[in-house]
Amino acid sequence: MRSFVRAATAAVLLGAAVLSIGAGSAVADGVTRNISSSGTARFVPMPAGVDGVQFPEFRGSEEAEGTPNPFEGRINRHLSRGRGPGGNAFGNPRDRNNPQLLASFNGLTHRDQRLANNGNQFSVEPPDQGLCVGNGRVLESVNDVLNVYDQAGNSLLGVTDLNTFYGYPAQIDRTTGVQGQFVTDPSCLFDADTQRWFQVVLTLDVFPDTGNFTGRNTIDIAVSTSPDPLGAWKIYHVPVQDDGTEGTPDHGCATDPDLDFTPLHPNACIGDYPHIGADANGFYVTTNEYPLFPPEGFHAAQVYAFSKHALAAGADDIALTQIDTIGADRGNPGFTIWPATSPSPADYSTAAGGTELFMSSNAAEEANGTGASHDLLVWSLTNTSSLDSAARALTLDHRVLRALRYGTPPPSDQKPGDFPLGQCINDTTIEVIAGAPGCWQALLDDEPAHDEVESTLDSNDTRMQQVVFANGRLWGALDTALTMHGRNKAGIEFFVVRPTGNAACRCGSRTTATSGCATTTSRTRRSACCRTAAGSWRSRSSAKTTSRVPRTRRSTRSAASGRSTSPQRGSGRRTASPATRRSPATRRARGGVTTAPRPWTGTASGSRPSTSGRPAR
Repeated sequence: MRSFVRAATAAVLLGAAVLSIGAGSAVADGVTRNISSSGTARFVPMPAGVDGVQFPEFRGSEEAEGTPNPFEGRINRHLSRGRGPGGNAFGNPRDRNNPQLLASFNGLTHRDQRLANNGNQFSVEPPDQGLCVGNGRVLESVNDVLNVYDQAGNSLLGVTDLNTFYGYPAQIDRTTGVQGQFVTDPSCLFDADTQRWFQVVLTLDVFPDTGNFTGRNTIDIAVSTSPDPLGAWKIYHVPVQDDGTEGTPDHGCATDPDLDFTPLHPNACIGDYPHIGADANGFYVTTNEYPLFPPEGFHAAQVYAFSKHALAAGADDIALTQIDTIGADRGNPGFTIWPATSPSPADYSTAAGGTELFMSSNAAEEANGTGASHDLLVWSLTNTSSLDSAARALTLDHRVLRALRYGTPPPSDQKPGDFPLGQCINDTTIEVIAGAPGCWQALLDDEPAHDEVESTLDSNDTRMQQVVFANGRLWGALDTALTMHGRNKAGIEFFVVRPTGNAACRCGSRTTATSGCATTTSRTRRSACCRTAAGSWRSRSSAKTTSRVPRTRRSTRSAASGRSTSPQRGSGRRTASPATRRSPATRRARGGVTTAPRPWTGTASGSRPSTSGRPAR
């Protein structure tokens, strides 16, 4: 889908027995409320726009003189700054399982995104991807478009923009300048149990004339009405501003007195970084909740539980239970509590009335961490069968396991080569605009210093990545610092947990009782793993930026190249309206969902691995 990214990472296979070091139940703020469907939708491919830079090219960026200049902000945020110490490893030249690329095809590109819906789109970054497969179909969504392919990579749909699919106005009307909702963070899942497709995004409402955030934001859920993703979908909009409006709880998120506009929801929180999972009974969305407008602050991860069967049946009204993890980890908030998916219904846990499992880490500043940790948090939401009843009785517990140390990774090196946007800024001769020599004039109002250089790539932080539960084991991965031959590199640490019984880890066909297995790779930045229905294990890592993407001092982007030249370092930040940067905040939680502890004997294995090149997304 994307070309390889050189992200100088390293790894080795290490063995480590991992013991449980603590147990505790989540202090949860449980709220159940009903939401109604907004109706049905279908994919509607629209004609593509015409190539060329237009103002405004970026939402919330510096524009031509006399046009609105919205308050800048970031989505997909994190607080971790600097680096944290990770583990030590010896490098192997190649993973012992000898992975090979069997097939690939071109997916969605930045050009697809920018020219979708008659060109009434912005240039956006990063290209967050939601990818799922089932019934011989591949559904890909990337900020902010989607498409459906067959297994050979043939497009079955054409490019559809997410604003149109979810029933919103265009990102920007290029004739009037009116702006539509800000849609981001797509995820998707094909559920083999119900034979339904689930697609989720985070949406922020904006003032149409300026693009500033109003404060209202929703988790939007689309559920197919048949096994075919090309058919009709049911749409649900779940308010998540958590300021006490629209049935949301009031989490007391602070406002920003320095705003130069007046939001409709000044104390809004944001349901950032949504990710999805499912078990036999439920469909789950988790978010990281920050104050939307202040530059600092973090509340806690939120867990949203829905009846999977009600969603699959296309119910007009559904109930959701929201669980607040404030104070859950020994007084600290939960952070990126990633829900598990399973490759087949046979892999679901039926224990304790149905159990959905999650994983998280706590090295990040959001969790009051120090940048490094040995803690692996495994969460269980039990009695999920009650999601289909009027009297829900869910219990959220978690256990803390000891793993090999992980820490905030350093930036990753890029392979030398072309960096078109930076080179355009440096150029003083090419006439992109007639009579105005210099490619930079198509991007900037004031002449720059023409000293752009290719820089390093963001290596993410230590938040948990994709989690899979299969064959009685829970698999997960996160990014970490890794010292190899005396050099600090970005690596990946994998974890395998058996929720009951002894620890075990499986890498390909090899199983050990006390060793963890993990693979860090060159050319990658984000880690994930999955298990196929046939029973074989796969791992992948994905970069949010394409090969040779410049990271330089100015935040501009070319519609033609789709390359970024932003100096910011973080977990793949996307620029928008209101700026936010978060620091931990502690709050007391209110009662609601039962959180009584129960016996649990989970153990885990974790380690770091051998180098291999893997494709970036």
